[in-house]
Amino acid sequence: MPDWLDALLSWLQGSALGEAVRGTPFLYPTVEGIHILGIALLVGPAFAFDLRLLSVGRRLLSVTTAARYLLPISHIGLVVALVTGVALFSAQPTVVADSSAAPWKLGLLLVAGVNVLVFHSGVYRRVGEWADAAVAPVAARAAATVSLTAWTGVIFAGRLLAYT
Repeated sequence: MPDWLDALLSWLQGSALGEAVRGTPFLYPTVEGIHILGIALLVGPAFAFDLRLLSVGRRLLSVTTAARYLLPISHIGLVVALVTGVALFSAQPTVVADSSAAPWKLGLLLVAGVNVLVFHSGVYRRVGEWADAAVAPVAARAAATVSLTAWTGVIFAGRLLAYT
């Protein structure tokens, strides 16, 4: 690990946040529970939207209606998961960084984030042209597949952080 990264992780671990999460009774498990709820709010609606892009429920709900109802909930979950994730990480960043699952989790988070940006700045900008089509464009279906795979990987890698 580079010296600058080790110094940054040590600083975070010794920060007031790291000390509080690590040292306050029941704070870590409470934050962890809220983190899991944030993940559920993020991934549940995102998976439902991804499945809609893959034509599940296409006769019941348009892509735009699914986006209007599901994505705001997913955005709330993202904020909750990010804030609580940073708090959890601050408790033992040097230990977490040494886990073999850490690069996987970080890498898959980046893949998921880039996928969202590419989807929304690309094929979704023309959703009006294909929202009612029998099958979404290949780019939309590919984005949904990447999303389902990346978020599943993030969850598995996150759980493995405690064991590797």
